[in-house]
Amino acid sequence: MTHIEFNEDRTSVRANIAAIPSIAPEWRARAVARLNSLTKPLGSLGRLEEIAARLVEIREEERPRFAKKVIFTLAADHGVTEEGVSAYPKAVTRQMVLNFLAGGAAINVLSRQGGIEVVVVDIGVDGDLDGVAGLVHAKVRRGSRNMAREASMNEAELYSALNVGIGLAAWAEKQGHTLIGTGEMGIGNTTAASAITAVLAGRPVPLVTGRGTGLDEPGLRRKIEVIERALEFNRPDRSDPLDLLRKVGGLEVAGLTGLIIGAASRRIPVVIDGFISSAAAAVACSLEPKVRNFLFAGHRSSEPGHAALLEIIGDTPLLDLQMRLGEGTGAALAMTLIDAAARILDEMATFSSAGVSEASA
Repeated sequence: MTHIEFNEDRTSVRANIAAIPSIAPEWRARAVARLNSLTKPLGSLGRLEEIAARLVEIREEERPRFAKKVIFTLAADHGVTEEGVSAYPKAVTRQMVLNFLAGGAAINVLSRQGGIEVVVVDIGVDGDLDGVAGLVHAKVRRGSRNMAREASMNEAELYSALNVGIGLAAWAEKQGHTLIGTGEMGIGNTTAASAITAVLAGRPVPLVTGRGTGLDEPGLRRKIEVIERALEFNRPDRSDPLDLLRKVGGLEVAGLTGLIIGAASRRIPVVIDGFISSAAAAVACSLEPKVRNFLFAGHRSSEPGHAALLEIIGDTPLLDLQMRLGEGTGAALAMTLIDAAARILDEMATFSSAGVSEASA
């Protein structure tokens, strides 16, 4: 895959949202029955058993397998970096894309360890990446606009970015991927995620805004002021998640929102990375609450706004390693746990097959 065809078709977005299924309780019962028959005391594998049961519900398979796993790392720049909200220049976004493709970033290392494919997508890098091998070319525009002075995207750009994500989910299904992770790269994207969090969670901006890539105290105060100014200028509608996403989001956040919606509509579980990915997941859950059934929170980010997003998503993170890198790194680590949970369900012997005595009544 080198290109994703996309357009501003709203029908596709609506169709994918409408196609997100409900969870049938009988599949949970089947999973629990098998887990309770395995050679272990009841519930002794803790959250791994809960993960396994959820996988059965999502996939509607008694013994789901996850041999093909993929993380999509979407890259885009943010016009709001003009306001001095990041410790790094926006040129780093393009530089890190090249690092991903060379296999030298943290996401590459952790994904190799977990047997996970990494797909890097240019959805809005403000730099020339034409002809770069190994990259998925899906640039909607060269970076979002400066949300402190105008809306980040117009409606055509918003729907185009959403459709990029939906297209990635469709490609993953065709390739036989049964577990998807979310990742991102974009200097300035914690500013967009904090703005989204403040509105969706109804929290004051200072409580959901962190230092991102390492701002000092004056830089953090400036970042908070810029977000407050952006919200005052754009006045996003909390009851309309797409209005919020268009006005103060980012192209990669919109792409991840589409990816999550597209995966849920195809019964593919999605492992959410950290703060930025969770902002996209919270938008998707606000659009259609059934999305929550298909999400696993990979880890707890040390960004202060992440806890508020996790409340919206409604899941407890699998890991808490005080990470805040992004790229999909937390998702990569969590995907190995999810794969392990599925293998327990599939590969462990039952009391009957192993000839092991069960506990007395």
